[in-house]
Amino acid sequence: MAMNKVIMVGRLTADPELKQTPTGVEVTRFGIAISTATNKTDFFNVVAWRQTATFICRYFKKGDGICIDGHLSSRSYEKDGVKHTVYEVIC
Repeated sequence: MAMNKVIMVGRLTADPELKQTPTGVEVTRFGIAISTATNKTDFFNVVAWRQTATFICRYFKKGDGICIDGHLSSRSYEKDGVKHTVYEVIC
């Protein structure tokens, strides 16, 4: 059995910006900051699609608290001959 579930509560690090794919699907990418009990802050990349993306862009701005419910995803790409792996929460 496998499970991939992420729930995070943090603050937006920048104003989310609504974009569209070439096929017209709404998407937004933004970061959230989560402070730990040891006064350390962790930063996470989040991607939201369709109505969720529209909702987030309409009602949230930098510094607002937000609860994210989604799953963890990874993708790889190559830039200047160096392979990079990015982990994102898809909500």
